[in-house]
Amino acid sequence: MTLLSVEHVSKQFVSGGGFLRGPKQRVYAVDDVSFTLQAGETLGIVGESGCGKSTLGRTILRLLEPTSGKIIFDGVDIASLSAKALRQQRKKMQIIFQDPVSSLNPRMRVTEILAEPMVIHGFAKEDIASRVTELLAMVGLPPDSGRKFPHEFSGGQRQRIGIARAIALRPQLIIADEPVSALDVSIQSQILNLLVDLRERLKLSLVFIAHDLAVVEHISDVVAVMYLGRIVEMAPVKQLYERPSHPYTQLLMASIPVIGERRHEVGAAGNGDIPSPMNPPPGCHFHPRCPIATDICRTRRPEVRHLGDLKSAHQVACHHAK
Repeated sequence: MTLLSVEHVSKQFVSGGGFLRGPKQRVYAVDDVSFTLQAGETLGIVGESGCGKSTLGRTILRLLEPTSGKIIFDGVDIASLSAKALRQQRKKMQIIFQDPVSSLNPRMRVTEILAEPMVIHGFAKEDIASRVTELLAMVGLPPDSGRKFPHEFSGGQRQRIGIARAIALRPQLIIADEPVSALDVSIQSQILNLLVDLRERLKLSLVFIAHDLAVVEHISDVVAVMYLGRIVEMAPVKQLYERPSHPYTQLLMASIPVIGERRHEVGAAGNGDIPSPMNPPPGCHFHPRCPIATDICRTRRPEVRHLGDLKSAHQVACHHAK
């Protein structure tokens, strides 16, 4: 069953304007993105910093207002909901932030942090107390953690608190926005395993955002690769990692450390800086860095197409991908 359908969603920001700030410029942070997420599935979204993946995650939840497109969650287009109606949908959709320090109120005890969303949504007082105890156990924190403040915990423990808060309202969907990138490598695997366990126990659907393909491979069922606001390739995780088709995906794969060798070598694909989203290149945005770019890449935007037949789950936006 399709839980989330993102249809031609774009998010633009306006920069500049005014007497001293120069002419207005539009930043195309998310540019005509479409995908579907099935119930119980994890979609990994990966790309370099500045590719728009975090903006996409926030736009899906309407923490940022989409410029255009539809976001259909559980049969409802939340892009067109009023603030009151959106609040009811928010119980079903939550987010885990990258930085657990800045996402937790330092003046509140953990019990208050976990209880806050339930208080806002009108849970009974006695239900809140038992639910807080349950949440601490679910994320592997001792019962007395509720009396402490966030600064009394390690980074990994603080992220566990953030996860507990995200699942407090029993959501169907969680956007995990680089939830392990600020943690030590040894702690990352613990948090990833916790998310996998909670996904299975609670029948959650996840959108997992990261810049590290090795991390995404561990947790995802399907992976979408973003570059300058667009999805350039999307496929089931095994298929994508065994046969990356877009030169940008191959570049990312080549950066994954493998004992004794690299998975793929892509020549000069990594050369050059990432273009500015305020002035993206015409045609395929990746063509200035691509070793196989031709004239058509410089002038015509590639449409997302299925590799093989139309029933293929492997999609790519490249003129030359096979």
